[in-house]
Amino acid sequence: MKQWFYLDRYDILVMIVCYPAVFLANYLILGQPYFDEWRIFVPVTLGLTVLYVFFAWIMDSWMKYMRYRFTELNQVVRRLTYCLIGYILVTALLVCLIFWVYGKLNVPGYQFDRTVFGWVLLIGLCTNIISAGISEAAYSYEKWRASVAREYELKELHMQQQLDVLKQQVNPHFLFNSLNSLIALIEEDPRQAGTFAEELSSVYRYVLRANDHNLTDLQTELDFIQSYYHLLKTRYGRGLDLVVAIDEQCGHHKLPPLTLQLLVENAVKHNEVGADRPLRIEICTDQQAQLSVRNTLQKKPARVLSNGVGLSNIMAKYRMLGQPAPVVQETNGLFVVTLPLIRGT
Repeated sequence: MKQWFYLDRYDILVMIVCYPAVFLANYLILGQPYFDEWRIFVPVTLGLTVLYVFFAWIMDSWMKYMRYRFTELNQVVRRLTYCLIGYILVTALLVCLIFWVYGKLNVPGYQFDRTVFGWVLLIGLCTNIISAGISEAAYSYEKWRASVAREYELKELHMQQQLDVLKQQVNPHFLFNSLNSLIALIEEDPRQAGTFAEELSSVYRYVLRANDHNLTDLQTELDFIQSYYHLLKTRYGRGLDLVVAIDEQCGHHKLPPLTLQLLVENAVKHNEVGADRPLRIEICTDQQAQLSVRNTLQKKPARVLSNGVGLSNIMAKYRMLGQPAPVVQETNGLFVVTLPLIRGT
């Protein structure tokens, strides 16, 4: 029940806005002497102010109780109807009490007049209607703001859950492809296979840590891709070249973690790699702070089996983060993926 009897900032604001009705009511009842004589003005104003605050508190508590009883949006008419009925009764009681007290105390200038009584009652009712409107508007605004905040939180939670799913796709995907490479290398060169296994252990530690975050800075991703490139170089030797040309000012820009690894891996998977025809991969930025990953287009004659994690995972992450989608192009013998970098904060 305590929640019905407290005054919040909106209640206090309504009381301040409607407070001039106290002066107007006293002027109508007592006439010009009310303003001319401070001995009348001070005690009468203070007395009526106490009554005003008390009855305003009662009416505010009644409105909060109605909100408790009728909380749904489709019950707003019923809630306001009951509020106004209570306001009318309390206002009538307050006006009658004012006239009765002024008569009993023989307040100078007081003389009962039905017309004045009607005007004071009308002023009280209008004041209550205004206060009810302000209170209901403030209440509706707070409910709307809470609804928007709750909807935003749910969307953010849903987005985070989807991002987590995407991240969990990358770990087994990376490990599966790396193990396939290791198996193939064991048959070709057992010594290099041992070196590959050591580098794989180091690289995979980064993969596990990277998925703790939705974004990482470009420089960190580039440091990792160099390690990953050494991993690939162990297997492919002169068949693979990586060129990095990044503007230093873009180093602190953000992108989803493991984006570069997925693109480099995608290039190696779908293209022929050999010493007689090296696969060239370039990573560069432009003046618009866009990152391009391009590779020479030398597709394998047989279609490569793929689980579709690479590009689709990157596209989905950018969509979940509310960023422009990467652009994929095949032009002039190159396969190019252009990614918008997210400015660091």
